[in-house]
Amino acid sequence: MTGAEAGSLRIDNLVTSGAFSLDDGTWDVDNNVWIIGTDTECIVIDPAHNAQAVADAVGDRAVTAILLTHGHDDHIRSVAEFRELSGAPVHLHRDDWMLWNDVYPEAEPDADITDGEEFSIGGSTLQALHTPGHSPGSVSFVLGAEDTVFTGDTLFNGGPGATGRSYSDFPTIVESIRTRLLTLPGQTVVRTGHGDSTTIGAEAPHLEDWIARGH
Repeated sequence: MTGAEAGSLRIDNLVTSGAFSLDDGTWDVDNNVWIIGTDTECIVIDPAHNAQAVADAVGDRAVTAILLTHGHDDHIRSVAEFRELSGAPVHLHRDDWMLWNDVYPEAEPDADITDGEEFSIGGSTLQALHTPGHSPGSVSFVLGAEDTVFTGDTLFNGGPGATGRSYSDFPTIVESIRTRLLTLPGQTVVRTGHGDSTTIGAEAPHLEDWIARGH
């Protein structure tokens, strides 16, 4: 696990490994789990694949919320176990609850995420931005005071997330990136659902190239 200070908060990154399945295909993937908080409390974004490893990384801190960037199974299949370990509520945008129901047909998330909703942690605020395209309910979370955005699978180092599978749409993800993410300050650090981090300033000049290539 790696960590970085951001103002009064600590942002920890745990990489977990497992499978992603959709449309009758399965792929091995490494996922970024993000833990944002202080020495006493934290919020966890996308506790993927290994609930116990995420719980160990959290330690004795209180988890105030589990925030999901979207409902693909590599991001949510371990969430029920982590919810039980941590006692924290699960938040997922309503437009991705159909993906949740594929994994958990008999249990629901604890709350819908609405566009603009704010989650307080350590004197700072994570604001939800609805950024559909990779999935209908994809959400990014802006930690504004620290110039950081957690983009899930909407924006990666090198371009948009995949849109070649069910419930995804390339023009929609481009519009989300153009209007919701690339409008953030250039120094904003983009902390992704998979792979290395980047910045808004590093990615913004390539928008037209992504449109031309179609992915």
